[in-house]
Amino acid sequence: MAQAKRPLPPAPEVPVTPPPHRSIKHTQAPVAEPISMTDPIKTGFSLETLQVPIESLLPTRAIHKGVLGSLKFKQIKDSLAEVGLIEPLSVIKADKTQGSLPTYALLDGHLRVLALKDLGWSTATCLLASDDESYTYNARINRLSTVQEHYMIKKAIEQGAPAEKISRALGIKVDEVKRRATLLEGLCREAIELLKDQTFASRVAVLLRRMKETRQIECVELMIAANNFSVSFCEALVLATPNAMLQETKPKAKKGITTEQILRMERELANVQGQYKLIEQSYGEDVLNLTVAKRYVGKLMERDPIKRFIKRSAPEIFEQFEAVLATATEPAVVNLVR
Repeated sequence: MAQAKRPLPPAPEVPVTPPPHRSIKHTQAPVAEPISMTDPIKTGFSLETLQVPIESLLPTRAIHKGVLGSLKFKQIKDSLAEVGLIEPLSVIKADKTQGSLPTYALLDGHLRVLALKDLGWSTATCLLASDDESYTYNARINRLSTVQEHYMIKKAIEQGAPAEKISRALGIKVDEVKRRATLLEGLCREAIELLKDQTFASRVAVLLRRMKETRQIECVELMIAANNFSVSFCEALVLATPNAMLQETKPKAKKGITTEQILRMERELANVQGQYKLIEQSYGEDVLNLTVAKRYVGKLMERDPIKRFIKRSAPEIFEQFEAVLATATEPAVVNLVR
């Protein structure tokens, strides 16, 4: 028979002593000093203008001689003669002196200084800059578009400015001032919206008025796509417009253009418009794929063994790879992103 198990003796009780009490120290995070709203903000210019002798202004870049005979220089000179210097020149103090007078390096306004010299001015109003940099003045600017100029001229005439004074200030004829004041008459709102950031001749607006609203929009979109706002291109669009899309009868064709050629131009233009719409839908994706493929092919062609193998075994593919690597697709992608 199996013997019964004896019960185990009870475990002795071990006294448990509590751990010593530790005091917890609470540290307070340092409080940041509040920023004073009265601290002055550093400006890039002095708040007061200076009257600087023109002889004390030192140019920082060379001006090509052909610029002095350009239309832009003539307009600047005419504007200074009529309304004076509106925007002060930007200068910074130079290290050397001219006699007892300090000299100033010219950051912006080289053409205005040359025009002031031709007009016989002895001093010019200047802003003293705190940084010696001229990038901002040439890159961070907004060019005046033709539509913006129209609104400016129209508002000036409405406020009582004579057209003769405006023509002298802008260096254009009085008739041209009147044409620019009525530039947008007869154009639809959508076409004006598309043209608001573009620069074009007033004759282009005259030609667009001959077409109906839907045709105006189509022609403006074509000009934007081709980046061509010339008068001759707009005339070609008018000649290629069907009579049903014109406000009036079709204008006389230019010498050397027959009716058959105009009809062919209309058909080709309609075909181009259809193709343009199709290409526009996939252009961004196609350029991106071409960029990725070009980078991949470029990595392959950097390895001499692979390059020699392709050139020896498939010379026609090698030529195509070389042609792909010669294309410039990066700027196009940058423009799409912008």
